[in-house]
Parts: sequence; C-alpha cells; structure tokens
Amino acid sequence: MYPTAIGMIELEVLTNRPACASAEAKSLSGFDLLNRLLADQQSLSAVDQFSNWHGEQSGPQVESRVDTPRYRSLLPATPPEAGQQYAFEVDLDRCSGCKACVVACHTLNGLDESEAWRDVGLLLGGSRAAPVMQHVTTACHHCLEPACMIACPVNAYEKDSATGIVKHLDDQCFGCQYCTLACPYDVPKYHADKGIVQKCDMCSSRLAVGEAPACVQACPHEAIAIRVVSREQVIDDAEAAVFLPGAPDPQITLPTTTYKSRRPFPRNLLPADYFRVNQQHAHWPLVVMLALTQLSVGAFVVGLLLERLWGGHMEESLRPLHAGNSLAFGLLALAASLFHLGRPRYAYRAVLGLRHSWLSREIVAFGLFAGLATAYAGAIFGSSYLSLEWAKSLGVSTWIEGLGWGVAMAGAGAIFCSAMIYVFTRRECWSFARVSLRFVLTAALLGIAALWLSILMASVMTPTAQLEEVVRKCGPTLCRALMGVSLFKLLWEVAIFRHLLFQRMTPLRRSALLLAGELSSATLARFALGALGGLLMPAMLLSQFQSTPVDSGIVRFAVTTGLLFSACLAGELVERYLFFAACAAPRMPGGIR
Repeated sequence: MYPTAIGMIELEVLTNRPACASAEAKSLSGFDLLNRLLADQQSLSAVDQFSNWHGEQSGPQVESRVDTPRYRSLLPATPPEAGQQYAFEVDLDRCSGCKACVVACHTLNGLDESEAWRDVGLLLGGSRAAPVMQHVTTACHHCLEPACMIACPVNAYEKDSATGIVKHLDDQCFGCQYCTLACPYDVPKYHADKGIVQKCDMCSSRLAVGEAPACVQACPHEAIAIRVVSREQVIDDAEAAVFLPGAPDPQITLPTTTYKSRRPFPRNLLPADYFRVNQQHAHWPLVVMLALTQLSVGAFVVGLLLERLWGGHMEESLRPLHAGNSLAFGLLALAASLFHLGRPRYAYRAVLGLRHSWLSREIVAFGLFAGLATAYAGAIFGSSYLSLEWAKSLGVSTWIEGLGWGVAMAGAGAIFCSAMIYVFTRRECWSFARVSLRFVLTAALLGIAALWLSILMASVMTPTAQLEEVVRKCGPTLCRALMGVSLFKLLWEVAIFRHLLFQRMTPLRRSALLLAGELSSATLARFALGALGGLLMPAMLLSQFQSTPVDSGIVRFAVTTGLLFSACLAGELVERYLFFAACAAPRMPGGIR
C-alpha cells in the first residue's frame, strides 16, 4: 500500500528507534560515550521522520498536510462551528493492537518510561465456534462535562470554547490528584517526581497548524482519526448508552470519542481484564486526614452533648483539656492533608474552585471549623482564669456555648463536604448513603473515644471528686453508646460480603473480593481492632464501674481507657485505608495482565 520507506519508518514508530541509528552507531564507533549521547540527541524521533517524509512526498504545491492523500481522510476539512467540537474517532475494524499510537504519543510528549497517555485494551467474547477478539485504543475523551475539570479545586483544567479540547494547565496544578478519582476513564496520570497531573490534549498545538496528532500519524492502519462532532448528538448517544462494551456509563461525563465498527458485537463482549480485581491507591495522607478530622468534629459534638446530659458544664479540669485535645487532633489532620499534595507550597490555590469543586468547599469548611474551634478552645482556657462573678456578668458561658455549637455546625458541614468529594466520583461503593453513614459513624465512635482519652488524662493529671462524679454518672452511658455505635458500624461493614453470593461481577462484589482476598490481612485487623476498642474495652470499663471505685482503681482504669482509645483510632485508620484500597474503580477496557 505504501513505499518501502514508509514501512521502515512505521517499524521505527513501533520500536521507537530512529532509522539512522545503526549508521550513526557505526560512524561513531571510535568516539567516547559522551559523543554518542550528543549524536543521539541530534537524531529525529520516529514521528518527526515520518512527518518530514510525508511533507517531502506531498510536494511544494501543497500548503498544508491536511490536503495530502495520507491525512485528508483523517482530519476534518473545516474547524468546529457553534455546537460542535473536535473528537477522536476509532475504527475498531482497523485497530490491530500494535500500540504504535502509544509509542508515538510517548515519544512526542517526552513521557517517562512508566507513563502512558494512550492505552490499548482488549475485548473478548463470542463462542467457541466463533470467538471475537477486539483491540481498543483509548485516550482522553475530551468530554462535554469533564469530571476532571469540575472536580479540580485550583482550576487547572480548561475546555477550549472553539475546539472543545480539555487541556491541563501544568503550572496551575498543585497535585491533589482529585481528578484521578473523579475521571471514570482513568485518564489523568499523576507524576510523582513533578508533583502534578498530566493528560492527553489531542496534540492541540499540531492541530492548530493543520498537523495530525502523533497517534493519528503513527497508526499504520489509519484506525484513529480526528472528527468534528455535534454536541447534541453526543448527548443523544449517551442517553442510549452507545459508547463501548465494558466502559463506564457515558452519561457521567458525556465522552465525545466515537468507536465504530461494521461488525455486530456479541452480547458477551467484555474487557479481557473484566474479572480482575486490583487494589487501589491508599492515599495515606487522606486516610489520616479523614479519620482525624472526623475524630475532632465528633469530640467537640460529644463534649457539648455531655454538658447537656450533665445539666451544666463539664468538670473544670476536664473541659479545657477536652477542648484542647479536640482542637489538636483537628489541626494535626489539616497538617497531614498537606502531605497529599504534590506541590504543597501552592496549597493556597485550593479556594479557586469554590463554585464547582467539593474539594475546595471542604477546605474552606474545615478552615472555618479550625478557626471557630481555636476560638472556642481559647475562650474556655481564658474563662478558667476569670472569677465566677466576672464570668456571670460578662455572659461568658452563653458566648462559649453559642461558639461551641457554631464549631459543631461548621464541623458537620465540613464532613458533608468530605462525603460529597467521593460521592461526586459516581463509584458504587462511594454512594451518598454509604459514604455519609461511614463518616458520621466514625465521627461518633472516635468522638466518644476521644472523650474517654480526655477523661483518662484528667484523671491522671488532676483527679478531683467532681471528675469522679462525672465518670461515675456518665461513664456507663458513654460505654453503652460506644458499644452500640461500634456494633452497628462493624455489622454494616460486614454486610458488603453478601455480594460474594452474587454471580454478577458488580463493583461491590469486586470490593468484597478484595477485602476477602488481597486485603484480607487488613480486613481482619480492622475487625479485630474494632471489636477490641469498641466492644471489649467498653465492656471492661462497665465492669470496673460496678466493682471498683474510680479513685482506687485508677491504674486499671487508665490502662483500659488507653487501650480503648488506641484500638478505636487504629481500627478506624485501617477502615479508612480499606475505604480507598478496596473501592473498585471504573476504567476503560484493559488487556491481559
């Protein structure tokens, strides 16, 4: 079909080795290594060689490569008009899975060895008599409603109004990686060394001058093309779920890529890795941040409820200590969140996406919570130095109580924003009911455990008769509340294993398989710690209240309370690790691995 030179250059695209490499190697055989490396840098990439060859073949009479016979059918004749945009079109009948497009994209964009902005997957189906194997090349779909752009808290994405191409602004990104969770097609890729996310931009700089993208040029079978699509048609196609077998629901982001084939696909056509379950990235800084922020909010709320239950203020030595502990855990959580950013020095940019990003809203909400919590704790510490007459005359207690409930409401709003961050991703295991219930129960459980920690510290540092009275009256209620919350939460978490009984490979069944298989050790540790801190230790405290006075059994009381808090916190940290690691993530069809 093409001259021999074309075949040679196409082979070089596949192997990513310049055609003149062997000649240069011979001519430089007598030079040192440095000269060899300098000479290698003077050589053109395979894509550039192919582009230059095509320019020579087209002749001087042709002003643009768009008009050449090779690319005329692969690029649109006119730019997009109103209501239109550029989009990839993949002819599945032509795709052979050679990955020339992957190599060309990798070479042109200067990606690292482990990076890839374009992937090639495999669909399998049919019957023994008529098996079907279909290769699929995928990249960014430049969606009408890109989840990456909506989720980004720093506005590091923009959708070109003229071409519809979704571009990533590397200089604006601070590496929160939220877009990698939000995109259902696993398109944005995080670069740990650079601390930012990167993705395909359809070689927009080449399209602007009439040059085809690298993947389009490199494909030896012309399976990839750039087309102009109607946005209304994309919406209609998404309504009918016309996209690709085994791919995420197109209604999530309205992808514009078109996959066409003249052959009818069998009904059982599925990705080659459909039954494979993969452990997801744990995001440890987020694990710590989520657990500790919910602990802090829960501790403030439980402390306020204890004051209501007690009918007045907590014991003077316990109240400021508990407020300080609650604030300390909250500030520690916010500090831990910075370690999740690839470029933490740009953390101040997080408020730029407040209008559309739940992550920006969470950051603002927790900032408000931290400010109010600091003022609340400071007011409590300051009031402890005022005389009773001064405090009454100034109405300090009323102001402090109102400020405390302001802290509680700000914390509740922040936890809601935290939940919506994951609900936005549309993953089944991160549905609103599942995430919100999980976060609220964690806040309640760790809030009670944090109150027990404050009681332990106060009992050791400044034991008083009033504190013993608080523990004696409220202790059994706190133990029973902790046992009830823990039992309900553990039973609710166990319920996911019922999906193992289902035959269909749903996302929840994938998560259950991970919990029972690859993550079984962490799962056992989570339930063991949850039962120890939430059931066994509170039960021991209850028995101690009935058999031994608090003042005479302070050592046993301290050991039991310390184990209670440590086990509860460790159990919730492991639970939050499983929250990320066992969440089945949607993605485009993959290959055999």
